[in-house]
Amino acid sequence: MSRLFRDVEGGVLAPQGSVVCIGAFDGLHLGHRALVRHAVARARALGVPAVALGFEPLPREFFARENPPPRLMLARDKVATLRALGVDSVGLLRFDAKMAAITAEDFVRDMLVRRLGVREVWIGPKFHFGNRRGGDIALLQAMGAELGFVAGEIEPVHLNGERISSTRIRELLVAGDFARASDLLGRPYAIGGRVVRGRQLGRTLGFPTANLRFPKTPALSGIYATWVHGVFEQPWPSVSSFGTRPTVEGVEPLLEAHLFDFSGDLYGRHIEVEFVAKLRDEEKFNDLPALTEQMHRDAHQARHILNEQRLRATA
Repeated sequence: MSRLFRDVEGGVLAPQGSVVCIGAFDGLHLGHRALVRHAVARARALGVPAVALGFEPLPREFFARENPPPRLMLARDKVATLRALGVDSVGLLRFDAKMAAITAEDFVRDMLVRRLGVREVWIGPKFHFGNRRGGDIALLQAMGAELGFVAGEIEPVHLNGERISSTRIRELLVAGDFARASDLLGRPYAIGGRVVRGRQLGRTLGFPTANLRFPKTPALSGIYATWVHGVFEQPWPSVSSFGTRPTVEGVEPLLEAHLFDFSGDLYGRHIEVEFVAKLRDEEKFNDLPALTEQMHRDAHQARHILNEQRLRATA
């Protein structure tokens, strides 16, 4: 069983049974990874598939559509990372009004038991699910005793005395503390995707960019020193803008990476942009010459920061 599924309704997905972990998994930080790896290990021990269940959009996004919370990771990267962690199948269940109305009890019976033949289900600390957040570890354990499965809750994961959470990582990213955010994530914070065509304004200003769409509310906004992965064997130094581009009246968040001393066509390529340091907030300039002058200053500062980081790494 290796698939991506989106619905509670449908046929049986795991006739031989499964081990399931449930969560939002935004960012897939060290706490999430501990949950997923535990579920995968239990699935291997039982000889059944490991399934990760999440929701798309995130429930908090659905209930706060006018002011959605910042998102760390897009769905495509979440699925790829879960699979890389050993998950056999991923359920990104459509979270809409119908899903929001499903009781926790019905979710357990229809999704976990009927479709997935769950033998064990694992959740993170204080995780709730179902209509009015009526499902928790106590309900899972009670229903498991009745329906023949085991339910468990992993312990909170801490690093240097601090509990790891997506909320804390978002706070660190906003504050520009990428080193601490990377510690909690277990890897540098990066955003990946396929390069799309933009308005090509940067090219006319002498700063061609590789553009990635981010159709959610991002946790970041501003100008950054960055590394671009996926173009060459080694990460490539760059300066990136992430936001809505107020000077040119942008709307949807766009990540624009200018690769230093690079000439080539990256359209359609999958790249990752790793964030190293924030240079400044987005700013609306009076005209394009003023914007161009600031872009030169940003590029100079980003080169310096990245050169310093590279020197420290090789020292």
